[in-house]
Amino acid sequence: MTALLVALGAAAGAPLRYLTDRWMQNRFGTRFPWGTLVVNLAGSLVLGFVAALPAASALMAFAGVGFCGALTTYSTFSYETLRLYQEGSRVAALTYTGVSVIGGLGAAFGGVALGQTLSG
Repeated sequence: MTALLVALGAAAGAPLRYLTDRWMQNRFGTRFPWGTLVVNLAGSLVLGFVAALPAASALMAFAGVGFCGALTTYSTFSYETLRLYQEGSRVAALTYTGVSVIGGLGAAFGGVALGQTLSG
């Protein structure tokens, strides 16, 4: 049952990542990986929120492992950072890395704080 919940969460998270990335590329272009940055920050926020709830393991399997796991992408982040660096956009690569890591930690912290506040 847990594996099915993970798969269902991933079935929602992966298409959302794809659609978010396409929308961001259409709106802001492809020079900077805005789509990956947005989904990674959003996923960090949601995972922090879910982790802070007094939630059942089924909710964590669906939303935490499945949805957030498929929504976020460390491999794409790594590849896009390398691509920016190789193309000579070193400031953009460093900015992308810094905002992703520090912003992701901040988003997770904010999600935990929100979850703790709402759950009392």
